[in-house]
Amino acid sequence: MNIGIFIYSDAEVLDFSGPFEVFSTASRLCGDERPFRVFLIAETAGPVTARGGYRVLADYGFGDHPPLDVLIVSGGVHTGEMTNEPTLAWLKRQADSVRLVATVCTGIFILAQASESVSGNVATHWEDVPDLQARFDRLTVLHDLPWVDQGALVTSGGISAGIDMSLHLVSRLHSDQLAVRTARQMEFRWRREGIETGSGPVAS
Repeated sequence: MNIGIFIYSDAEVLDFSGPFEVFSTASRLCGDERPFRVFLIAETAGPVTARGGYRVLADYGFGDHPPLDVLIVSGGVHTGEMTNEPTLAWLKRQADSVRLVATVCTGIFILAQASESVSGNVATHWEDVPDLQARFDRLTVLHDLPWVDQGALVTSGGISAGIDMSLHLVSRLHSDQLAVRTARQMEFRWRREGIETGSGPVAS
């Protein structure tokens, strides 16, 4: 399963590094099975300077990446991407074609700007809840949850909550057993108290 993580200038480091670690660790724990292939995508392949001056290499650009099963949109200083037409057009195409789109932190701003079909219950960083709700009245922004699962759209709270969300995705896409093993391998205390569509809070 191809997991593409979208990054850009001033993306929040843990927003993409956390999910990358979850999916790569989960695959490593499966030995030869390797259920997930995770990689970074930017507008063009090559160096990207994330937040705080952290430099990373995007594996692919918009025009040369493998077909995606899952797209993860990282947050960060997102305002420039909300007016970047190549980014918005690419995100809309992916949102219309992939099995699942997930966002971390303020990544939901970019995705919602790109695709009017993005609606319903979502999560974001606590500091950005009022702005997100004001900009996109078709969204209902839920507070104090690490992640919200609507089926084809899964969103997370800020920064480290992307790890919680990614562990939830491993559980959903592969098995709960693998997600638990991955969290243990990472020595991460997994917050499972998100909300899935049509249900109340998931027991921790």
